[in-house]
This record gives sequence, structure tokens and C-alpha cells, in this order.
Amino acid sequence: MATNFKSPALAGTVAAVLSASPLAAEEGRSPIMCEPGDTYIMNVMVSAHPYWVPVYEAFQQAAAAFGCETVFSGTPDYDISKQIASFEQDVVRQPAGVLLHPMQSDPFIEPINQAIDQGIDVVTFAADSPLSKRTAYITSDNHAEAKFAAEEIVKQRGETGEYAVLENPGQSNHDLRVTSLVSYMEANYPGWELVGRQATNQDSTAAYRAMSSIVQANPELDAVWIPEAGSAEGAVAAIQEAGADVLVMHADITPTMLEHIRAGNVHMALNPNQGIQGFMGFVALHLAAHPDIFEPFNDYKTSGYNPFQIPFMDNGFAVITQENADSFDLNAYMKDR
Repeated sequence: MATNFKSPALAGTVAAVLSASPLAAEEGRSPIMCEPGDTYIMNVMVSAHPYWVPVYEAFQQAAAAFGCETVFSGTPDYDISKQIASFEQDVVRQPAGVLLHPMQSDPFIEPINQAIDQGIDVVTFAADSPLSKRTAYITSDNHAEAKFAAEEIVKQRGETGEYAVLENPGQSNHDLRVTSLVSYMEANYPGWELVGRQATNQDSTAAYRAMSSIVQANPELDAVWIPEAGSAEGAVAAIQEAGADVLVMHADITPTMLEHIRAGNVHMALNPNQGIQGFMGFVALHLAAHPDIFEPFNDYKTSGYNPFQIPFMDNGFAVITQENADSFDLNAYMKDR
């Protein structure tokens, strides 16, 4: 799908800066601008999830600034084999690069490495495959998110209490959000006890059952931390049904959870800056595909690796509360796009 967003000011600025460089093309055309038909793909799992919408929108905006085309790809399922198959199909199309959200890190090592070996650059976002040859990783700082959540729980409920976590084992960013919070609470707030920890794997029905069980077994439960919004939907339903006074904090946002925040059923959500994630994801990918526009001071020529490496770029996160919830209305964001 070709992008249709136009950003002549940014494109002009980029072209002007690079055309003034000694590395500019002979005919005055910047070497960083796309050739006609150059295409970049964004590949995700659970492709209908609303999280991807602003990420891909910003991905398209960045692509348009460089005269590139984009395609949204992936699988509608929460299935690692199906996502890998969709990624491999994308590689067959010989795109300039792929911005990838890998469902799990290790199963994607070989597919990513094979794509890189074929000259197709890969950048990961939101979740990573750190042992692969991917050239960059764009995400929010999951440790910082967990620390913020822990401090907010203590701020709201005091120095002692009981808390629970739901989790999605195997997805790197979700794992870090949970393990970091648990470790931080153990190290800094020994008066807080972890009384419930269950895997719900982004399944709202599983989360409803898990949260119902945790609340029933722990009537004094003070707070719950959830690493993604899908499980939060089911957890809030269970808490409301039980009439429990549980402080709910979660990462990411969906329209359903935004309504819960507006209604006061959820204390707050920590949401990665999705637009920055998509925009900078494209920029990192595009620069990885054009490393010859600059001369780095390193050994890339003798070592034989792509000189454009970003082990981690922090896109930051926003705190969503009742006061600013309207700024995260996805329908309003997409209304004129």
C-alpha cells in the first residue's frame, strides 16, 4: 500500500541538508531519498490490534518525507509460526527493509538473520530479538515504566500492601515490565507482598478468570500491574464484578481501556509514544538501508557489518489519566487521516 501522507517541508529540509554534503549524489539528488517504488514493510502479530494504528500512521509519515512507499503486514493471529511465515513472505517481496514487532525473540533469530544476509534490513520495535542481526531496536524503556508503576502504587496505597501481576511470558517488553516491577518492589518496598502472578497472554477472557481467582483468594489485594491492555480489559471486568477496591495500572492503551480510565475504573495507563516509535522506527530502518550516506569512525569495512547500529532507542512513554484521556482517543486521531 503506497503512503499518501505528504510532508514537503520535512522532505525539503532533509534533501537540502544532504545535498549540501560531500556525499550528495552527482545530479543534486540526495542519496537518502527513495527511488520510485522503494517499499518498506511493517510486520506485526495480531494485526487488528489498535496499538499498531498510530505506529503505522507515523511510519507512513516518515516514509513520505523520503519519497518511499509502505505496506502493513503480519498475521491476525497470536501465533508465532504464522507471524514468522508472514515475515518470510514479506522478505520474498524484496522490500528495502522491514520494521518488525517479533512476537517472541528467539524464534525470530534465524528469519531475521536470513533477511539481513539477503540484503534486507530489519529493525525491531516494541519487542526485540536481541540475539539476531537486527540493526536497531526502538521501544520505550520498560524498566522505567515498571519503576514508575511501582512508585505510583506505593504513592497511592502506602508503604505496605498486597499486589498481583498478570503477564505474557515470551514477549520481551512484557516480560521486562513485569520482572522489573517485581524486582523493584522486592528491593525497595519489602512491606509489599506479591500474592498473585498468572500468565494471561493478552487474552481478556483468561485475564478475567485469573483476576477473579486472585481477588477471591486475596480479599485484601491493593493493586495489580498488567503489562498490556488486552489482559487489563478482562481484569477490570473481574474486579468490578467482585466489587473489590483494587488499584489498576497497566501498560499500552485500547479504546476499551481508555473508557475505563475516563470512568475512573483504572488509575492510569503507561503508553509508549507510538507515533515516535513508528516515525523513528522508519528513520532507523531507512538509514540502515543507506549506510553509505556517512563515513563512521569505526571498523565496519574490515568487520563487514552494517555501520548503522542502534542497540536501543527510547521512544518514551506517556501517562494516561482521566485528565488527559481525550488526547489518546484513536478515533479523533484518525478522523482526518
